[in-house]
Amino acid sequence: MTDPVKDAAGAPEIDVDQLPGGARAALEAVLMVIDEPASEIELATALSLPVDTVRALLLDLQCDYDGGASSGGLPAAAPRGFELRNIAGGWRIFSRSDFAPLVSAFVLEGQTARLTQAALETLAVIAYRQPVSRARVSAIRGVNVDSVVRTLTQRGLIEDSGTDPETGAILYRTTSYFLERLGIGSIGELPEIAPHLPGLENLSEYDDASL
Repeated sequence: MTDPVKDAAGAPEIDVDQLPGGARAALEAVLMVIDEPASEIELATALSLPVDTVRALLLDLQCDYDGGASSGGLPAAAPRGFELRNIAGGWRIFSRSDFAPLVSAFVLEGQTARLTQAALETLAVIAYRQPVSRARVSAIRGVNVDSVVRTLTQRGLIEDSGTDPETGAILYRTTSYFLERLGIGSIGELPEIAPHLPGLENLSEYDDASL
């Protein structure tokens, strides 16, 4: 077997037409993970396809999700619970507005769900190192924490605390709701972290120089 062709960035060049479902499915896969609208050029670059091809695929998917017959020969069906919108200069999948009450109820109910281990560890780092940027938290934990930070913000446990004067990065701190949930009056009352989150016992040893 030959080695995959590498592009300038060192990543393997993937022939999306050889993937299950071809270019259309590959485009869907990318659209499912983006958290902000992506332009046709960005999507075309990610898939190594001509912009015109990507534009046609986007319109085809949009029609399919809306319940119309696609150019790929798929029969017309009922509209999906999600839709593909061209908004703010790019494309992104959103839940269909008709289902807003259901989605809102689900999201609000989820606020009371228990935090995952990843969320607890990220919250601990922010609590003990605040104000702190996402990049710093990621460096301490060794993983990307963008989605976890969004979850903690949505639950009202952390909030924007301004920006780092040197890097311009957004800084985060815990909220009064966080203190309320823990039953403490201030951050100074936080317990020792080691007994609760093994692996982060040396958190206090992290400093700017080490990152």
